[in-house]
Amino acid sequence: QVQLVESGGGLVQAGGSLRLSCAASGRTLSNYAMGWFRQAPGKEREFVSIISASGGRTYYADSVKGRSTISRDNAKNTVYLQMNSLKPEDTAVYYCAARSYYSGNSGYTGGYNYWGQGTQVTVSS
Repeated sequence: QVQLVESGGGLVQAGGSLRLSCAASGRTLSNYAMGWFRQAPGKEREFVSIISASGGRTYYADSVKGRSTISRDNAKNTVYLQMNSLKPEDTAVYYCAARSYYSGNSGYTGGYNYWGQGTQVTVSS
């Protein structure tokens, strides 16, 4: 089992930045590709980004491409999502998730084995 705990969310003004963290316990994250998703009220959970187990490959949703950077520190068993130039439409609960493979449909939530409880990001205009 892998337990994932997100942190780093909060209230920020439009144009600001946040760095989200996802810390794992139970097993090493180095065997898993890690994804970030978000869910706004009344909307479906949306894919944000994914990083391969080694950290060598990344992929972003168009909505955050160029404004966000996913990274990981396997020695610390932690994955990060740096978000810059935040917009009000980025407001959502952000979740990290783990799966055993990188390639394939990154947005398919059913492919992820483990999920965190989420951290709230609120961007004010």
